[in-house]
Formats: sequence, C-alpha cells, structure tokens
Amino acid sequence: MKRAANSLPAITPFAIPIFVAALFAQSAVDTKNWTADDDHQNMMQQLGIKALRPGPSGNESAPNHANYDEATANPYPDLPAVLTLKNGKKVTTAAMWWNQRRPEIVEDFEREVIGRVPKNVPKVTWEVMKTAEAQVGSHAVFGKQLIGHVDNSSDPDIKVDIQMTVVVPAGTKAPVPVMMMFGGRTIPEIAFPAPVFPGRAPGQAGRGPAGPPPSADPPALEQLIADGWGVATIAPNSVQLDNGAGLTKGIIGLVNKGQPRKPDDWGALRAWAWGASRGLDYLETDKAVNAKQVGIEGVSRYGKAALITMAFDTRFAVVLIGSSGEGGAKLHRRNWGEAVENLTGTGEYHWMAGNFLKYGASDASFGSKTPGDLPVDAHELIALCAPRLTFVSYGVPEKGDAKWLDHEGSFMAAVASQPVFRLLGDKDLGVPDDYHTAKMPGVNVGLLDGQLAWRQHDGGHTDAPNWKYFIPWADKFLHHSGAAQ
Repeated sequence: MKRAANSLPAITPFAIPIFVAALFAQSAVDTKNWTADDDHQNMMQQLGIKALRPGPSGNESAPNHANYDEATANPYPDLPAVLTLKNGKKVTTAAMWWNQRRPEIVEDFEREVIGRVPKNVPKVTWEVMKTAEAQVGSHAVFGKQLIGHVDNSSDPDIKVDIQMTVVVPAGTKAPVPVMMMFGGRTIPEIAFPAPVFPGRAPGQAGRGPAGPPPSADPPALEQLIADGWGVATIAPNSVQLDNGAGLTKGIIGLVNKGQPRKPDDWGALRAWAWGASRGLDYLETDKAVNAKQVGIEGVSRYGKAALITMAFDTRFAVVLIGSSGEGGAKLHRRNWGEAVENLTGTGEYHWMAGNFLKYGASDASFGSKTPGDLPVDAHELIALCAPRLTFVSYGVPEKGDAKWLDHEGSFMAAVASQPVFRLLGDKDLGVPDDYHTAKMPGVNVGLLDGQLAWRQHDGGHTDAPNWKYFIPWADKFLHHSGAAQ
C-alpha cells in the first residue's frame, strides 16, 4: 500500500517500545539544575549540530581577536533586497509592503533569528504596588510602582512578576507621551531595588562595563520630565533571566512548563520585547498617558531589545536604539568586532532563537552555514520600524563604546533600510542608498531631518549625550509642545 506523502512513517511492532521510550524521555527532561552548557548542548542536538565555530575575542592581543580591518570586513557584501519579494517581484507600493513583503521578513526573523512568541502566552494582570509624589529637577511628578502578575496556573513552580515603574509630570491637563526604558532607574521613592552585577556600576545592569563619568547633561529622566514627557522603566530580568540556564525559567520556561526550547521558540531578546508590550498594555489604560505616543529605549543588549520591540509591536511610536551592536542594528554579515559566532556560543545564544545556532555551525547534519546564509539582516529589522520614528545612537571607542559594536556596520544597515521609510512616506537619513560605499558622518554630526535618524555622540557606551537631540527630534514629529504643564 502506497503511503501518502504527508503521512507519518510506518512504525514496526519492534520499534514501538523504542519510539514510546524516546517520547517519554523527551517529555521527562529534568531541567531544574541545568546549566547554560546543558541547555546549549540540547539545542545543538535538536539541530543536528556537532560543532560550532568559536566567536572572535574582544582582546586585540588574542590569537583569535576580532577583525578590525575594513578591507576584510564585508565577506558577504550583498544584503537581502529589502524591497524584493521572495518570488523576485519588486515592492512598489505601501500595500505590497504591508501585505506581502513585511510578513515575509517577519516570518524569517521569527523562524531563524529571534524566535516566535507562543500563541498560548499567559495573561498578565497589573497591580499598583506603591504610589509617590516627588520632585524630578524642579518639576513635581507622580510615580507608580507596578507588578505585572503572569498567570502561572499551568506551572505553579515558575513565577513571573514583571517589574515596571511609571513617572509622569504632576498636574498635567492632557495625557503625556511616555518613554519606556529597559533596565533604567526612576526616582528613589518608587524604584525597585537595583540588581548588583559584578564588574558593573550600580544601575548599569546589562549595559556593559561601567562607563566614563556621567555626562554634564541632566539625566534622561529629568530632561524628559522637563519637556512634558512621562517615563516608564521595565526590568528585563523580571521577565526573563539573562542567561542560558534561565531559559527553562522566566516567561519562556513558564510557557514551556520548564522544558527545553524548540528551535523556533523565542529567546531572551524577544521575551524582553514581549514584556515591554505588556507594559504598553497597561499604559493604554492609564489616563495620564498618551498611549499613541509611547516610545521604547535601551542600551547595549537592551538596545537590541528596544529595536526588536519597535520592529514587532507597531503600537510603539518611537525608538532610541543605544549602542546595540551584533543582534541589534549591526549587520550580521559584517566581519567586524562581535560576530554571529559570538551570539551562537554559550554566553549569548539565549538571546536568540535556537535556529540561529545553525549560522555558526561548522559541522552538522546539514553541513555548515555562515552569516551569509541568513535569510534576513539588520537593515530589515530597522525597516520593520518604518514609518515610525527610529533613532540609531552610538558613542565613540575612545570613550568606551567599543569598536566591537561595529558603528560603521550599523550605519550601513540604517542606510540600507532607507527605501522602506521613503516608500511609506517618511524622510530618511538624506544620504545615498548605496550601503556598499556608505560612510558614517563625523562624530557629533546628526542626521536628524527625517523619521529615520542617526547620531554618533562623543561619549561612551551610553545614549546619555544624545537625549538632548532625541527629545526635540521626537517632539517635532509627534507635534508635542515640549514643555511640562
């Protein structure tokens, strides 16, 4: 009897016990004491990967140090065409973008790069834990500390409570725009205790090593409040831990009931973005907030998360992407500084979908793959933000914003995204579209005339020096009066 092409393969009576035992073993994985190495190895086995290429070292004196030679920085010089459908047809209208090309790009990112948000993610119920009246600079504010309780009835052993604070100018006559910040700090009266990370300054969780002395500018919170904005901060680690061992815990572990991820399951970056979206759900119920003018911001790994949040949740109106590097605004295909192979190693793989490991594989059942095999790249992630306000921010290596981040490769990605912004009626960076020859403008030279913006400030691994440029830029396009009432 001929078996249908889509039917299951025949299982002989002899094979049935083995088949059942394999299923049972898979469903009975004890992950309570798993390390990142255990989880990483499990994903390699699922994908049939025997060996991964090691990522380059950030130590320039190491034998395997990262490349910083522009002559060899573009081994895969041609990017996927952002306005060409998979069938080869050119995208010429906004309708073609929204109905055909954008869904293609979203599918590729979800399957191969950042993972899918499961359809059965539990409901989040927000609770105000504390309120406070305080001063930020010379302005009175009202603050709230909130917990987003995630329904864990499917697995009571895993508890997820999203930590968020919201601060708005006091006594405003109309709803205010709000900037949501990943890992940021708010006023002491309502702030959650800051986690302590070895080698990082207090309040710098997830933002890399302690940076240079603070900017002479007022803190971002103070600048925003003075301009009539509100500020929300969300704690990423309260959504999903920032390590591979945590993938069977947090929101990812809760949905999977403590079991290992499947290859297209979401990673930590997508989980953090999901958490920000749930925060926006709450802000949509807050009468003090103009929910149509909520932005998202982050630096370093949280810059990656901010870009992903903006790309996949079209309710966000504006994004400030700080020093995001590989996995963020930097082109995966670039051979400069941090590489795809760093993101497929045990230290960072948890940010990504399991399938992303394939692109660092040197020996696997499918052979090997390289960054050049990725179906998408960072320019398309930036393009998913169009036509909304998108500001790409970097500092300078001399002050601590390391060459590792590939500032030039991020500028190339922004340039390559320009056609989508223009197609949707926006003004772009105002430079030619040829990313092959694109060169960054000078330090402190902002390209701020369009809805897509770029500025490399003269500070370190922070976006602090760019807030005084970001705020009036956003005000202009959002038609915000720019003064606290």
